[in-house]
Amino acid sequence: MPELPYLRLSAQQLAAPSEVEQQLISLTSSVGIKPESEASGEQSLVLEIVDDTLQLTDLSVANSNGVTVDFLSGQSQYRRQHGGGGKEPVAKAIGIKANQPHTVLDATPGLGRDAFVLAALGARVIMIERSPVAYLLLADGLRRLAQQEPELARQFVLYHANSCDYMQQLAAGSVDAVYLDPMFPHRKKSALVKKEMRLFQLMLGPDEDADLLLPAALHAAAKRVVVKRPNSAPLLANQKPSMAITSKKHRFDVYIKTA
Repeated sequence: MPELPYLRLSAQQLAAPSEVEQQLISLTSSVGIKPESEASGEQSLVLEIVDDTLQLTDLSVANSNGVTVDFLSGQSQYRRQHGGGGKEPVAKAIGIKANQPHTVLDATPGLGRDAFVLAALGARVIMIERSPVAYLLLADGLRRLAQQEPELARQFVLYHANSCDYMQQLAAGSVDAVYLDPMFPHRKKSALVKKEMRLFQLMLGPDEDADLLLPAALHAAAKRVVVKRPNSAPLLANQKPSMAITSKKHRFDVYIKTA
């Protein structure tokens, strides 16, 4: 796991933080990230509080846009309003159907975008994130979502834990489905990867133990496991799926559980 960033605060934020800033300082401290003055520290990757929002920033890049989890606008809301709804590939792969309760364990939530699509379609989503930074960004995103859409926010549960360990400790078939989207190393240059994802990948590093996720997921899921992969990526754990649903850039390998 890469080195943790520090929480970079202004003199004002250090001396007299607002109520929200104090909440975020306490949140980051809960995973071992300590606040420091913006005048100190030598790391280029830092966490900052900007407009009451926690963001990951690369100080080595001029005018870098920070990475945040934003469920209230941007891509998440666009997909909610203009996406295919239940026809979205991820929803079809998971098997979400109208008026049928569905619990999905997202073992690699990242920025939470696919999890948000599933929750917006009515699923209860349990997010398990082992990266302290990703966990913090997700927690802050859910905090802000709860202020505007509390009912939707209640469909999420977020834990900071190792997904493999968590799933192995569950009783067999504890959730309807498990969703896996392990970080896949991009072989091509950065022009093909969004800047925010490059920064996020730099912070998280590759999922070198990704193959271990599949057997744990198959244990935890009652109905199916879905693995999202780039179209060119090999099968996870070299295990052939029951079927695959493809989109322009990705492939959703579906492993159906049989009785």
